[in-house]
Amino acid sequence: MGYVSDCIDVSNSGRFDREYWMNAVELARQVVDAEIAALHGMADRLDGEFTKAVEIIQQARGRVVVVGMGKSGIIGKKIAATLASTGTPAFSVHPGEAFHGDLGMIKPIDVVLMISNSGETEELIRLLPFMEFQKNPVIAMTGKPESTLARNADVLLDVSVPREACNNNLAPTSSTTATLVMGDALAVVLSTLKGFLPEDFARFHPGGSLGRKLLTTVADVMHCSDLPFCEEDASFKDVVHTITRGRLGVAVVVRDHSLLGIITDGDIRRAFEKTDDPLQFVAAEIMATKPLTTSPLERFAMAEERMRAAKVNSLIVVDATEKIVGVLQIFDLGDQTVSS
Repeated sequence: MGYVSDCIDVSNSGRFDREYWMNAVELARQVVDAEIAALHGMADRLDGEFTKAVEIIQQARGRVVVVGMGKSGIIGKKIAATLASTGTPAFSVHPGEAFHGDLGMIKPIDVVLMISNSGETEELIRLLPFMEFQKNPVIAMTGKPESTLARNADVLLDVSVPREACNNNLAPTSSTTATLVMGDALAVVLSTLKGFLPEDFARFHPGGSLGRKLLTTVADVMHCSDLPFCEEDASFKDVVHTITRGRLGVAVVVRDHSLLGIITDGDIRRAFEKTDDPLQFVAAEIMATKPLTTSPLERFAMAEERMRAAKVNSLIVVDATEKIVGVLQIFDLGDQTVSS
């Protein structure tokens, strides 16, 4: 892999010509390639130790406590967050704070995931006697399989890399990427084995847009009052009036409360294209028959997916008795519309 000095003339760092930026892009690609190669190497080393780590976490009655120092601690926080949001209770503890009182947060039933690239980080090593005293299972995530941490752990997850992507082979780059990906692998495997579903993910993220979509049902957002109904023999003028009154961009064509079809703003425009005198039409002649429907109990996200696939803006909501109870629109949760 090349270094910055190989690719960029740093003595002329004030130059921002095309060649300068082309060299910068080439260097960036080398960094990405180096980290990808490191991940391939780590993937090839995955073995029974990974399986053992998964089994220990699965069988634990407590949580996964992630401990790391410096950059490893930052990566550890993300791993803990990913585990927690995918169904494996977890939290991170700063090793320095742990040594000064926060060890009380770690219960004997917890699994401790300790992260140290060197495996010799003092703040982590001095916590090992406490883990041994409490009999906490320790999973070591380290780049040095012969290190003190690795030798004293119950499970070793090898995150070693040939070299850092840093031009000086110093700044944690490839190693932190490998550690992060190993954590993702743990979280996803555990989540899959638990049968973790999108609804479960949403329950842990109720405040986000994804959570709202996955937890929201059609009944929560559908329009159900003053619905724009019209009869099949309604005049063109009455249909336009119904669409305008309903303010949903549609008219729902019914016969004895049974759904016959739907007329959208697009159908009105197409009627004008067919003839110079669209007033001659009645509702039955311009409506789309067999409109898509949904149940009030369906998740909004699923209904939205069907609307996008069919390239429509609205679904008619019918209950178990086929009674029309509402109209659902694709932008009812703030999404952009598609062509009708």
